[in-house]
Amino acid sequence: MKNSAADIRTGIRLSGKWHQGSYPLIRKLGSGAIGSVYLTEMKGAYAALKISDKRTSMTMEVKVLQSLKKVQGHLLGPCLFDTDDYVSPSGKLYTFYVMEYIEGSRLDSYIKVKGMEWLPILLLGLLEDLDQLHRAGWVFGDLKLDNLVVSENPVRLRWVDVGGTTQQGRAIKEYTEFYDRGHWGMGSRKAEPSYDLFALAMTSLEIVNGRRFSKGEAPKVTLNKAIKLAGKLRPTLEKALEGKYTDSAGMKKDLMRLLMKTKSPSQAVTPSRMTKNSRNKTGLGEPIALSIYAIVCYAFYLLQ
Repeated sequence: MKNSAADIRTGIRLSGKWHQGSYPLIRKLGSGAIGSVYLTEMKGAYAALKISDKRTSMTMEVKVLQSLKKVQGHLLGPCLFDTDDYVSPSGKLYTFYVMEYIEGSRLDSYIKVKGMEWLPILLLGLLEDLDQLHRAGWVFGDLKLDNLVVSENPVRLRWVDVGGTTQQGRAIKEYTEFYDRGHWGMGSRKAEPSYDLFALAMTSLEIVNGRRFSKGEAPKVTLNKAIKLAGKLRPTLEKALEGKYTDSAGMKKDLMRLLMKTKSPSQAVTPSRMTKNSRNKTGLGEPIALSIYAIVCYAFYLLQ
């Protein structure tokens, strides 16, 4: 946020203009095109506070969070606790909202510790949430590693910033080039389910390649090289990159088939018993890539 360093910084306490809520800014969690997010406290528990001088954009984000709460039976985004304005000592008006603080690890960090075999399981759960989001008429838009957190108890892959969420049929309002199909010449920036699925495939490629990579002079050639490391995930990711999925349910179905085609139950090895040597280079071989374990994990996810 331009010219906001003196007004909004770690250590100050914000007081809401209308609801009189008082929130300490403990530490900064991140910044984006719209505003900054801080760790705060509310009723003795941690929460996340996003603040910006872009009132219209913030109002839209609040509308999105309120809409996600109405999707019956699914917790699609952070719970919204409060929204208000803040007038700084300099007299500048800011808008902020307070939401659930989702504590956890970035997806790539989690996979690095737990093993690549966890990737398809976590993707399955996220695809279920994306399916519900799309059915509600929204596209996440700015889907990327920075906006994904693996929470514990239960283990779930959740998104933490709805700043790029856009109504279907409109132009994507916020994106990051690496995950954007328009940047790669693989489609438009129209808000539709296939846009999110392309970004999810790029997120997976970033993980299996261990880094982001530039598109170069021949973007499709670059993607073909990157996807070679995806192992058994390759056919599913290729279809997502090429826009062959019209909805999340199709990608989810292919991923389930992938997991069910692998090892028999008698060869099962749980993640806790797995050693580094039991992982192959594609990451999808030995342990979790077996039907019963995958289905149990996924069923447990859906029951939360």
